[in-house]
Amino acid sequence: MILYEMTMPEFERGLKKTRTVVIPFGVLEQHGSHLPLGTDTMQAEDVCRHLAARRALFVAPPIHYGVCRSTAHHPGTISISTDTLKALAMEIVKDLYRQGLRCFVLLSGHAGGTHNAALLDAGETLLKQLPEAAIAVVTEYDLAAGEGRGIIETPGDAHAGEIETSRILNSRPHLVKGSSPAEVPSFPRGLLVRDKRRHWPGGVHGDPSKATADKGRRIEELVVDALERLVILLEEGA
Repeated sequence: MILYEMTMPEFERGLKKTRTVVIPFGVLEQHGSHLPLGTDTMQAEDVCRHLAARRALFVAPPIHYGVCRSTAHHPGTISISTDTLKALAMEIVKDLYRQGLRCFVLLSGHAGGTHNAALLDAGETLLKQLPEAAIAVVTEYDLAAGEGRGIIETPGDAHAGEIETSRILNSRPHLVKGSSPAEVPSFPRGLLVRDKRRHWPGGVHGDPSKATADKGRRIEELVVDALERLVILLEEGA
């Protein structure tokens, strides 16, 4: 059940079927010269929609902005603060809770550590404030990399590489504009740098040339399977 496509009576009827909602969090961020800025949001929303076709649950509208640190200086990246992301996540969950939802999955399509730490902090705080809430915070990319390890050829593939290019080739091939050279960022260990683009000029971490739509389809199916298992655990009170 896609929340922003539902009417008020449909929402009321939906609450009789489920008290579970998945909230996809994305970012507006560079993904090399070949993938759209909304790649992370698209991937998160897609798996939520596929899961909603399998089982009764609500899918909240995607959050299109998040925390982007290592890509902050690349053209097209729009970042918000960790405080803003945490506050946004908490307020959305609290109001969904007020409406009767009790099981919450915060699904991040963005794998940034700072971004996901803010969502984890929000989730931990909400557990203390909402006595009947069950909460999961998971990174969609971690599911893809873990579940798809037998499909992925590129060691350490992470950003705009084989995995993400395959995913978008499968779901939105018209948005893939060729490819980008294979690349690994060269940030100095432990040092904070102002000019991040100097250490990561192409904005790719992996090898897009190894991507195929078939790999994307297979990885996406595995991610939906993993997400469904997580929802079942959440609903069963594990």
